[in-house]
Amino acid sequence: MARLTLSLMLCLLSVAAMQTVRGEDPYFFFTWNVTYGTISPLGVPQQGILINGQFPGPNINSTTNNNLVINVFNNLDEPFLLHWSGIQHRKNSWQDGLLGTNCPIPPGTNFTYHFQVKDQIGSFFYYPSTAMHKAVGAFGGLRVNSRLLIPVPYADPEDDYTVLIGDWYTKSHSTLKKFLDSGRSIARPDGVLINGRIAKGDGTDEPLFTMKPEKTYKYRICNVGLKTSLNFRIQGHTMKLVEMEGSHTVQNVYQSLDVHVGQCFSVLVTADKDPKDYYMVASTRFTKNILVGKGIIRYTNGKAPASPEIPEAPRGWAWSLNQFRTFRWNLTASAARPNPQGSYHYGSINITRTIKIVNSATNVDGKLRYAINGVSHVDPETPLKLAEYFEVADKVFKYDTISDEGLSKTANIVTVAPNVLNATFRNFVEIVFENQEKSLQSWHLDGYSFFAVAVEPGRWSPEKRKNYNLLDAVSRHTIQVFPKSWAAILLTLDNAGMWNLRSELTENRYLGQQMYFSVQSPARSLRDEYNIPDNTLLCGLVKDMPLPPPYTI
Repeated sequence: MARLTLSLMLCLLSVAAMQTVRGEDPYFFFTWNVTYGTISPLGVPQQGILINGQFPGPNINSTTNNNLVINVFNNLDEPFLLHWSGIQHRKNSWQDGLLGTNCPIPPGTNFTYHFQVKDQIGSFFYYPSTAMHKAVGAFGGLRVNSRLLIPVPYADPEDDYTVLIGDWYTKSHSTLKKFLDSGRSIARPDGVLINGRIAKGDGTDEPLFTMKPEKTYKYRICNVGLKTSLNFRIQGHTMKLVEMEGSHTVQNVYQSLDVHVGQCFSVLVTADKDPKDYYMVASTRFTKNILVGKGIIRYTNGKAPASPEIPEAPRGWAWSLNQFRTFRWNLTASAARPNPQGSYHYGSINITRTIKIVNSATNVDGKLRYAINGVSHVDPETPLKLAEYFEVADKVFKYDTISDEGLSKTANIVTVAPNVLNATFRNFVEIVFENQEKSLQSWHLDGYSFFAVAVEPGRWSPEKRKNYNLLDAVSRHTIQVFPKSWAAILLTLDNAGMWNLRSELTENRYLGQQMYFSVQSPARSLRDEYNIPDNTLLCGLVKDMPLPPPYTI
């Protein structure tokens, strides 16, 4: 009897231990039905893409290290994928949701994403990465809160709001896709939306958000649009910047913020003005005709309408560049882990490789294409990650078709092909973006955050390194590059996988301005990368192939 009791006690202790582990890293389950539906955000009925009947899609509210299990049912009539922008998917590029890593979900079927928001905090969003689906919805906010045991460098806000701003087209996603496939640009947008809506200003507008007098609120602002930088401001109120793409920032106060495509900022706003309605405003930057989107913030005790006088946006990109230079990493704050952000001294690490990225636009066979270093990327039928894992990469793509020097290997000729660069695991690299075009660029790198150490006019040279911010540059995942300018980032390639670097301007990305970094661990060990998930969709050359031997410890 004693032996049985001891055995039972050990069993109970084992169960308790398992529950403790799961308690530290809880699971959250979502079932999402993706459908078409009629929406009219600019007053013109059009076909949208909804998630569980919602436009925009549902917000995901998570905490550092949570496991998210999202079962996506594709009820469209074409393949579909979701991408989780800014989520690093440590050791797990299998879940990135891009055509270079995943087979799309066929119509009438489902796929379950399973990923952990490991060692991250901050404001992010998800969106569809297939075709031009992003142009008509299926995007939403994804927040990662700090764990309770990690101090946050500001008091808990009264509430936490997600603000999705973006340019908008009334043309259908299929029409926009046809434009691009035929070699045409999608041209100018028709309007600007805030959380899928636009205030009319006729007294009938319902508020997007409410605020109690004298309380402070957190607003997470993300530009989820297709191509246009936006300036965001709140009538009569200042904004204290506290977080940017997963990093706590020095808490400067701003009248307005330029939010480039793909970027997310978190600000604190205090309801300390006269109790009434106020407009939040998002307006286009660097465009000939300025488009304005508005939304209502209502004080709970307010009765007066918002003033029709909209605060003006800044002009020119020099203002935006100067604003970028005010963004600083909060060195004393703790992010996902207890140690201060500033305990990582990135400025003292030796650079092992410099990669120069030069963007260009050109015509190939009479059609518009965008390129990186003379190569315009196309997604092969077999996703790059799967081709590499099943060891048939040589039948799908070639590595290193671009040079590190930023020039085409065949001068003045653009090659249309998969663009994959071999990168050494755990190398500390410098990437320089040079924009010789007349329009602004916005770049994003999956799988990592990087230190945005410089943005300057002109062309880059090694001597420019003396101007780098090697102390408190913000660790983030997007960077804008102004016309005829350059930007430099530093990062450690410590996340094994196949990772996408792309222009966040959807037209540019769709027409080839993207590439992949293949970061392979020579050890093929579970310490560095997870095995292919059991539910992975297989397509192309690997559809009927047996699985390779799994990684081991």
